[in-house]
Amino acid sequence: MTGVRFGVLGPVVAEGGDGPLDLKGPRHRAVLARLIVARRRVVPVARLVADLWAEPPAGAVGAVQTFVAALRRALEPDRPPRAPARLLVTEGPGYALRAAPDQVDAWRFETAMTDAARLPPEKALGRLEEALAWWRGPAYAEFAYEDWTRAERARLAELRLRAEEQRAGTRLELGRAAEAVPDLEAHVTDHPWREEAWRLLALALYRTGRQGDALAVLRRARTTLVEQLGVDPGPGLRRLEADVLAHSPGLEPDSNAAASLWNRAAQAYDRAVAAGSRARLESTVGLLRGLALTGGGGLAAAREQRTAVVDAAEELGDPALTARIIGGYDVPAIWTRSDDPQAARRIVAAAERTLAALPSASVYDTDRCRLLATVALETRGIRSPRGPRAADGAEALARRLDDPALLAFALNGRFMQSCTRAGLAPRRDAIGGALVALSTRHGLVSYEVLGHLVRMQARAALGDADGARAHAVAADRLGERHERPLVGVFTGWYRAMEAGNEEAVRSAAALLDGAGMPGLADGLLPLALLCLRLAGRPGAAAEAAETVDPDADWGPYRPWILPFALLGAGRRARARAALAAAPEPPADLLYEALCCLEAAVALELGDRAALERALARLRPAAGELAGAGSALVTLGPVARWLAEIDAALPSATPS
Repeated sequence: MTGVRFGVLGPVVAEGGDGPLDLKGPRHRAVLARLIVARRRVVPVARLVADLWAEPPAGAVGAVQTFVAALRRALEPDRPPRAPARLLVTEGPGYALRAAPDQVDAWRFETAMTDAARLPPEKALGRLEEALAWWRGPAYAEFAYEDWTRAERARLAELRLRAEEQRAGTRLELGRAAEAVPDLEAHVTDHPWREEAWRLLALALYRTGRQGDALAVLRRARTTLVEQLGVDPGPGLRRLEADVLAHSPGLEPDSNAAASLWNRAAQAYDRAVAAGSRARLESTVGLLRGLALTGGGGLAAAREQRTAVVDAAEELGDPALTARIIGGYDVPAIWTRSDDPQAARRIVAAAERTLAALPSASVYDTDRCRLLATVALETRGIRSPRGPRAADGAEALARRLDDPALLAFALNGRFMQSCTRAGLAPRRDAIGGALVALSTRHGLVSYEVLGHLVRMQARAALGDADGARAHAVAADRLGERHERPLVGVFTGWYRAMEAGNEEAVRSAAALLDGAGMPGLADGLLPLALLCLRLAGRPGAAAEAAETVDPDADWGPYRPWILPFALLGAGRRARARAALAAAPEPPADLLYEALCCLEAAVALELGDRAALERALARLRPAAGELAGAGSALVTLGPVARWLAEIDAALPSATPS
C-alpha cells in the first residue's frame, strides 16, 4: 500500500486510502513510532526490546516479531503471502520503515519550513499556515515519557516554535501586524524564554500604533529573562527597545527616508559617472563589500556578483585595475571553509594571473599585497603550498608598507592558513591578539570584531572559558554598535557549545537560517549533535552510531559520518573499510573534531592503523579541547582521547 501516511505530530496514527488503519495495541504503535524516529534506519531487535520493556519478558523477541507481523498486515494488506515487505522491512539485525519523505507528517513539516524560507512572503505564509495545521498535539504524544522519543520530540517542538515565529515574521513583512499580535501573545505566554517571540510581539504592537504596549512587552521580557533564566536580554531586544524609544524609521516595513536618500544618491551617480567607466567597477566592489557585511541575503548576493565584477575587470586588460577590483573585497572572514569553493578557485586563478601581469615597480606593492592576501583567504581549508606562501608574502609586504588596514587584511589571510595541523590554537590566539591591538589603535572596527572572534575560538580551544567569554562579549558589543549581524551567529554557537545540551545547539542552528553562510551551515547541526553525544566519551561510538541518520544533510562531513552509519547498521566490516577510505580532515577549524570522530570508530572496531593515524594527528593538540577551536563543537580534552587510543593500541588488530 504505497499510499500509507503516518502521523506523529500528535498521537501516532497511520492512514491508508480508505481512512485510518488499525494499529492494534500500544506496543504495536510503539514499534511503529520507534521505527519512524529512526528515520529509515535499521533498528536492531535487541534495541526494540530494550525500548519497549523496562524489564523484558522471556518471550520479548517473539513478541516484537508478532507486533511487526501485525503491523505489516495493516500497512500492506494486499501483499501476497510470502512476498517480501516493501514498507516495514527486515534488514540485518532488525527492522526499518522505508517510508518516503512525504509519508510522515513530521518529515513533510521540515520540508515545508525549508520551502517557506525560499518563497515570496505571501506564498511562504500560506505554506507555514498549512504546515502548522498538521499538528494535532505534542509530537509522539502517547510516548512522551519514553527515552527513545525525547530527542526527537524536543527537535520537533523546537521546529514548531520556529515555524510559529517564522509565520509571525512573515505577517509583519506583509504589513499584517495586527493579525500577528494575538498568536504572539499566546506564544510568549507559553514559551517565555523565546527572545525572538518577544521581539516580534513588541514590533507588531509598535506597528499597530501601540508604542506604550510595545515598551511594556520589552520590559516584561527583560524581567522574565532575568528572573527565570538569570540572563539579560540579547542584542536584538536591546536594540529594538532603543529604536522604539527613538521612533526609529527602520521599525516601519519600509524606511522611506533611507529609501529616498538611496534613490537620490543612485540617480546622482548615474548622471555623473558614465555607464561603461572603470570607476563604476571600483564603486561596485565597494558596494559589494558593504553588502557582504550585512550578512544573510546581502552576503549571498555579494558573493554571487563578485566573480562577475572580477571577470569584467579582466576583460579590460588593465592588471592594476584588476588588482584593485580583486583586492578591494577585503571582507573579514572568520570561518575556515569556503562558502562557494568554485567561485573561490576562480578568484584565486584571477589573482594569480594578475600577480603575474602586474609590473614589478614598488608603486604596485599595495596591490600586490592585497592580491596575496586574497589568495591566502580564498585557499582556506585547502592543503597547498600556495596559501601559506601567499600569507607570508602579504604579511611581509604589509609590514614593510606600514599600512594598518593592509596588515589587518594580511593577518586575516594568515589566520586562514593557521589550521594546517592540530595544535595551532596558540598561533591563532596570537593572530587574534595582533588584530585586536592593531584595529583598536587605528579604528578598524570590522577587523577588531574579527580579532575578538579569533581569540574567542582560540581561548576556547586552550580551555580558557573566562577568556573566551570575554572576547564573545566584546565581539557582541561591537557587532551591536556597528550593525554586524553575523557576529551573533558565531557568539551564539560558542555559548551553545559551552552550554553543552541539545536544546542550545538547536537554538544556535536557527541562527544560521538565512545567514548566507553555507560553508558554515552545511551539515553543521547533525555534526554538532553527534559531537555532543561523544564529548568526553571516546568509547561511546556504538551508542552514538545508533543516533546517526545516514539520510540527514551531513554536507561536507559525510566521509567521517559514513563509518558511524555503517556501525549503527551492524556492518562492522564495511565501517572499517569506510574508515580506511576517509581522507585526512580538511585544514580548517574542525580538524581535531573530525580526527576524534575517526578515533571513536577506530576504538570501537579495534582498528590499529586508524588508531595510529589518529594518535599521530592529534598528539600536537594534547593540551587543547578537541574541536573547541571552532567555537562550535567540542569532544572534550584531546589528552583523554590520546590516553584511550594509547590504551587500546596493544589489543588492536591490523586493518
